[in-house]
Amino acid sequence: MQRTLAIVKPDAVANKNVGEIVSRIEREGFRIVGMRLVNLSRREAEGFYAVHRDKPFFNDLTAFMSSGPAVVLCLEAEDAISKWRTVMGATNPENADEGTLRKQFATNIERNAVHGSDAPETAAVEIAYFFKGVELV
Repeated sequence: MQRTLAIVKPDAVANKNVGEIVSRIEREGFRIVGMRLVNLSRREAEGFYAVHRDKPFFNDLTAFMSSGPAVVLCLEAEDAISKWRTVMGATNPENADEGTLRKQFATNIERNAVHGSDAPETAAVEIAYFFKGVELV
């Protein structure tokens, strides 16, 4: 079994898509081992996305991620990282496959509804950023 971090981003929370996204997560066979509602400060968003600090989209990304509540989840499944990335779809919803979450809920490349870890090392760091070990079941 593998774990990954998933985030229902502020746009999807504001648009009341959390229930549908969590339902999809469960239908896809993921086990939710941690889940919480967060409202990131700008500093917390900058810490989470520090790997992107030198990229041109960093300021817009961290402003967006600190603009309202988000739901963070730790998901578990066989090959969870790859599986979740497939369910999410391409970063740009214009390029996302039909049936993916981003095709269904995202409005553009910046407001793309969901986040997912991209590698086991990243997942470990991202999960630890939001969850203490005792918070995961």
